[in-house]
Amino acid sequence: MNQTVEIIEQTKGWVKEKLAHDHSGHDWDHIKRVHRNALLIAKDVEVDILVIELAALLHDAVDEKLFSDVEQAYRDVRALLEPFAITTEQTEHVITILRGISFKGGQQPPLQTMEGHIVQDADRLDAIGAIGVARTFTYGGSKGHRMYDEELAVRDHMTAEEYRKNESTPIHHFYEKLLKLKDLMNTDKGRELAEERHAFMEQFLQQFLKEWNGLA
Repeated sequence: MNQTVEIIEQTKGWVKEKLAHDHSGHDWDHIKRVHRNALLIAKDVEVDILVIELAALLHDAVDEKLFSDVEQAYRDVRALLEPFAITTEQTEHVITILRGISFKGGQQPPLQTMEGHIVQDADRLDAIGAIGVARTFTYGGSKGHRMYDEELAVRDHMTAEEYRKNESTPIHHFYEKLLKLKDLMNTDKGRELAEERHAFMEQFLQQFLKEWNGLA
């Protein structure tokens, strides 16, 4: 086993254990899909593939939705990376991607590297389409949210804190985030892959609201 493969396998094992008890849609299956998406988008692009793989595998190991002490989560990631045969620049690149990947109500500054763009697109792809629909309701259910409240207004122009804290529902989440992601893709491949998934969500919402209103 070469050094790079060993690094990736150790990271996979660490993340799998870290997220073993997640039931919010940020589990190991999600990580595997994001990792595959990232490799697909990165194909034939001149990038640091090790940075991409590490960031894709670790992106939810520091997610504030999953860990109350986010800075401790970052220290844990650094402790994982420290013994690996990677440069300081690669470690810092991974950490920068992890700090900038989340949507947070659309208030995050854009990532500045192609590696960051690829990992962010890979994560966003898993938030839309059929998988995105399933994950949205999985997350809402894990938080005890109603699936829809027609009296609740769709939120827009939120701060990161408002995005996390204020009341919402899975259906509102489509309008507050998921339907925006297609146009926020960074790469040509990401945009291409997002088209079909976006169209599926629009069709799903049309049918959902039709049934909700007793018209189907």
